Amino acid sequence: MSPLYAVLDAIKNADGPVSLSRLGRELDIEPDALQGMIDFWVRKGRLRMQGALPGSATGCGPAGCVSCPVDGPESCPVLLHMPRRYEVVGEQ
Repeated sequence: MSPLYAVLDAIKNADGPVSLSRLGRELDIEPDALQGMIDFWVRKGRLRMQGALPGSATGCGPAGCVSCPVDGPESCPVLLHMPRRYEVVGEQ
């Protein structure tokens, strides 16, 4: 099984959303490489961040929140310090 599919399979078989740090330890994948793999599946629509609204990869609403910086949610000080948790789209 390719590492990309191993990431998707591990998230699918987890008991609920899984954190990036836990997944990296379980699969022995460096955090940066793992984030790239997860971002791939998010772009493909197979994964989403827990709490994310439809059409939003970050969990921010369409208009953002009152603390969103001008750069957008990618540099949000709140989101940058929250652990990210991912779930498979369309599966319970």
